[in-house]
Amino acid sequence: MATEPRPLTLRDVSEASGVSEMTVSRVLRNRGDVSEATRTKVLEAAKALGYVPNKIAGALASQRVNLVAVIIPSLRNMVFPEVMSGISRELEETDLQPVVGVTDYMPEKEEKVLYEMLSWRPSGVIIAGLEHSDASRAMLKASGIPVVEIMDTDGTPVDCAVGISHRRAGRMMGRAILKAGYHQIGFMGTKMPLDHRARKRFEGFTEVLAKEGVEIMDREFYSGGSALAKGREMTAAMLERTPELDFLYYSNDMIGAGGLLHVLDQGIDVPGRIGLAGFNGVELLDGLPRRLATMDACRTEIGRRAARIIASRVADPDAPVESVVELTPTIDFGDTLERS
Repeated sequence: MATEPRPLTLRDVSEASGVSEMTVSRVLRNRGDVSEATRTKVLEAAKALGYVPNKIAGALASQRVNLVAVIIPSLRNMVFPEVMSGISRELEETDLQPVVGVTDYMPEKEEKVLYEMLSWRPSGVIIAGLEHSDASRAMLKASGIPVVEIMDTDGTPVDCAVGISHRRAGRMMGRAILKAGYHQIGFMGTKMPLDHRARKRFEGFTEVLAKEGVEIMDREFYSGGSALAKGREMTAAMLERTPELDFLYYSNDMIGAGGLLHVLDQGIDVPGRIGLAGFNGVELLDGLPRRLATMDACRTEIGRRAARIIASRVADPDAPVESVVELTPTIDFGDTLERS
């Protein structure tokens, strides 16, 4: 690994803004009488550099605390508690403790959470996804601590990444569906601009279909509300709109489970008349009348491997680690996708 970058100081902000260190300190602590023009100049320079003030005072000012900042988009999504479980389990034998921040898939909220967490000088950062705002990326690069971006490997990490290729996952499921003989396919999922991983799976999925001359016949996207109820509603609407569909692909298991309950209520033959598949391998759904076809996203292992990298780098900053750890998901055909 490359040498850890040195943490930014007030002097760096002072030089970048052309303002004295004392004035920079006043602006960042919101103290003293400083003109609005000077305040703006300092804040813009600090943001561009990725500078985050140190909230640890006195003798501790040069130290780091034994906390690992874990920044995830949601605690309501069943995926992330399992990731947290993996992180906690791996850190149990160390002095490090995970502290969680939630962004609700909003880049501006991620900036705020990251800023606050970095100001307490954690020993490392584990953050979901590879897509961040310029300000967040600058803060991560300037932090001078190990950073592990999790869940995704389709992109270039700031430091290290642990996850799966969502494009590859989408391609795998697309090939399995086509091989089973389904060609009239509908897609239902979360709104893509905010859910980058769902977007990448969709891109991989449609890429495989296109190579075989197959197009998605119908699609629908949702945001907010109960995923199970949304899955039922969207599936009912889609099958009424496009009754010839013979397969329904969902961006996650929860809406897929809602869709499965709807088609079973309607007495539709699954997987003969229509097949279904989701994504994530959520164990909570094991009690459904039929087992939904899905794909394991390696959530717990992602958490463990990410935490292992942080712990290793904290123990020995020069320890060699893989910059990208790509895990391989597997398809579970369940009872809703015919094996070819």
